[in-house]
Amino acid sequence: MDAYTDFANVYDTFMDETPYDVWGDFIVELMDKFGVTKPAKSDASEYTTEEDSEQALEEEKNLIVELGCGTGSFTLNMAKRGYDIIGIDMSPDMLDIARKKTAAEGLNVMYLEQDMRELDLYCTCGTVLSVCDSVNYLLEDEDVIETFKLVNNFLFPKGVFIFDFNTLHKYRDVIGDVTIAENREDCSFIWDNYYHEEEHINEYDLTIFAKCGEDDVFKRSVETHYQRGYTLDEMKFFVEKAGLKFIACYDADSHEAPTEESERIYIVAGENGKDVVQ
Repeated sequence: MDAYTDFANVYDTFMDETPYDVWGDFIVELMDKFGVTKPAKSDASEYTTEEDSEQALEEEKNLIVELGCGTGSFTLNMAKRGYDIIGIDMSPDMLDIARKKTAAEGLNVMYLEQDMRELDLYCTCGTVLSVCDSVNYLLEDEDVIETFKLVNNFLFPKGVFIFDFNTLHKYRDVIGDVTIAENREDCSFIWDNYYHEEEHINEYDLTIFAKCGEDDVFKRSVETHYQRGYTLDEMKFFVEKAGLKFIACYDADSHEAPTEESERIYIVAGENGKDVVQ
């Protein structure tokens, strides 16, 4: 079964303790420190320029694109802060939930169904974001490099790419070959991890039991996901190989310099000139 099909329907339930506000605070801090993006102006008449072309450039500079947006929880967190943001994901089931949540909030967010390895935008953007280990779903060096090349191509001059990734240490030493289970009133899951040392890939089989309708009947479904663990040195190499400029890195929990024990790391990379992308 494809990843994030039935799991999409219970994803928000099991992610209800995810600190999106904390993530958002830190992302905004990084954008303010290293980037060019600011919250969008609510009324185009607030722009002081009289030139439409200059206004369009200002709008592109202040546009955020989120790769691997899933059900849109972090996308909406940024939208509520006043940012103009586009959410991109390859799962139609996740995007369907994201659109419904956005409509319920009365917000205007564009969602695009795309594979991040084939990123295609109608304009440049000031910031590209990817959180919650979406980059770890890229299993080959070439996939990471190609994705990063496309990011650089669509970044506004001096724009930034801010992303996190789970480290090799986390998959190999922390969750590899571990079973995790959680039970809620209307759903439960069993998450079996299998770490493959040679490929540095963590395979996890999700068995989901979700209540169907008002009757006490539960549907069982199974999904298999694959994520690859990376080292900080590998990610630095991919960033530079793709033509981006490495700017900074942080342990996702401490917000200090990463260590050998870091399980998730943020990287800030900068736009660094354009190559023609075919």
